[in-house]
Amino acid sequence: MTESSIHPVILCGGSGTRLWPRSRAVRPKPFLPLVGELTLFEQTVARCARDAGFAAPIVVTGTAHLAHVEQQLSGDTEARVIVEPSARNTAAAIALAALRLPADAVMLVCPSDHHIADSAAFQTAARAAASLARQGWLVSFGIEATGPATGFGYLQQGAAINGGGYQVARFVEKPDRARAEQFLAAGGYAWNGGIFAFRAGTFLDELAVHRPQIAAHARAAVAKGREQGAEFHPDAAEFAQIDGESVDYAVMENTAHAAMVRADMGWSDIGNWEALHTARGGDKLGNFVIGPAELVNCRNVLVESDGPRVSVIGLDDVVVVVDGNEVLVTTRAGAQLVGKLGGAANQ
Repeated sequence: MTESSIHPVILCGGSGTRLWPRSRAVRPKPFLPLVGELTLFEQTVARCARDAGFAAPIVVTGTAHLAHVEQQLSGDTEARVIVEPSARNTAAAIALAALRLPADAVMLVCPSDHHIADSAAFQTAARAAASLARQGWLVSFGIEATGPATGFGYLQQGAAINGGGYQVARFVEKPDRARAEQFLAAGGYAWNGGIFAFRAGTFLDELAVHRPQIAAHARAAVAKGREQGAEFHPDAAEFAQIDGESVDYAVMENTAHAAMVRADMGWSDIGNWEALHTARGGDKLGNFVIGPAELVNCRNVLVESDGPRVSVIGLDDVVVVVDGNEVLVTTRAGAQLVGKLGGAANQ
């Protein structure tokens, strides 16, 4: 590790219910090989390779996912794991990692469940973001928008910063379709991909200003925590006092030092079955099949089965998933509602 190393902070939380029945509480989506042979978590770690200028990863996860993390770190003896005693959203999770790093260390905060097709473009954007972070900026990755998506927040590009990147003029919550189309037509907008870079000390200073309660209890939780091999366990009682809030709401939308780098890297949050189908691609008719299946006169159909044979005739824009004794059938448009199913929430 050198002073210029970028410290990946990989966040592993949530249950991925929108990809039920493949993703469940006992095996959530970061730990599944959804696009390619590696799991999304393994892909995230691999993108942050030592020979590309990254330090050993810090993984922040809960006890429910700890076994998956340890197994899929593949014997990386330098990796460190922070075990959250309870779920308190991303601002608190990032604070734990920042408190375990030197104040001038550049953190690259990465969700563990995204797919990025172009690792080289990701690494280029990471280095650009790290350069801005060393100047005191809190940097978001602005993902090049490929359509009027309504499921993402947007960043409006502001003034250029010497040395690369831009100030963030404003953060925009998830828009309706008409507004999203306006953003694309106007130009200067990008999706907020939930990937961030900043110095550990800069983040903690901003957190203390804008969310002093989170900052104080996170600091106390680390001060009273304990190490166990490669694991660090914050104090549960102190951490439980935190009001959970995302890093976007707690810090990024409040700081006067928000910046962005634009990144065109084949990004997808794999947020639902429609997004996964898009990331996987398909044959000349847009169909994609895993497992035993036969499709006749179908277009843009995704079928995934772990055993039973699936036959689909004359349907367009449909998803069929068979996992054990659970079967999901939805239109691509309806895929965003899968997480609201009672079965998805309880397994």
